[in-house]
Amino acid sequence: MTLTEILTQLEDYGDERTKNTLKKHGAQEPFFGVKVADLKKILKKTKKNHELSLELYKTGNSDAMYLAGLMADENQITKEQLNEWVGKAYWSYLSEYTVPWIAAETKYGFELGLEWITSKNEGIAAAGWSTLAYYSAVNKDEDLDIAKYIKLLDTVEKEIPNAKNRVKYTMNGFVISIGTYIKELTDKAKEVAEKIGKIEVDMNGTACKVPFAKDYIQKVVDKQRVGKKRKSARC
Repeated sequence: MTLTEILTQLEDYGDERTKNTLKKHGAQEPFFGVKVADLKKILKKTKKNHELSLELYKTGNSDAMYLAGLMADENQITKEQLNEWVGKAYWSYLSEYTVPWIAAETKYGFELGLEWITSKNEGIAAAGWSTLAYYSAVNKDEDLDIAKYIKLLDTVEKEIPNAKNRVKYTMNGFVISIGTYIKELTDKAKEVAEKIGKIEVDMNGTACKVPFAKDYIQKVVDKQRVGKKRKSARC
């Protein structure tokens, strides 16, 4: 499929109710309001396609940008391109999911995550914490820098009270991910979750809630699913 064909398909799949919901969460024009299930129908036709994913992301259309993240080839996308992507990820669905998903699947995902969390830009910093979280979910424990992850948990404990809104949200998610995916850090993550408590985040007036990290991790423990890695960060 060509870029033009995909944009036409996206417009056809556009759903007004979905569009209104996404607007409440921060999406801005131009976009059509395409459901993820419909984006995946297009993905079945294109599979991974590096050049096409770059074209889609450059459109600035949120639906196309999200699809670009699903379509991107983790073996071809460069650090430079990901830095460009994160800079243009103007709302949470892009900065906390689309870009971190593909970044976490690259060989330099951890490096980028560490770089991004130091940014003064709220969206980029949030993308960094999400990337580090997803990186832990798709890589074996023996391939992870456990000592660094311990320090990162300490950083969350120290900095989350004064963190920016979406950074606070992704820091909380980071604690959950580490407690869920890295076996030897589950207890450490639970301790940090206990100390930071329930996190208050402005969810733009939506019904979305911030999960209580301690309870979330414990549910995973109870289900005996700690350490169960994901095949892909993207979903």
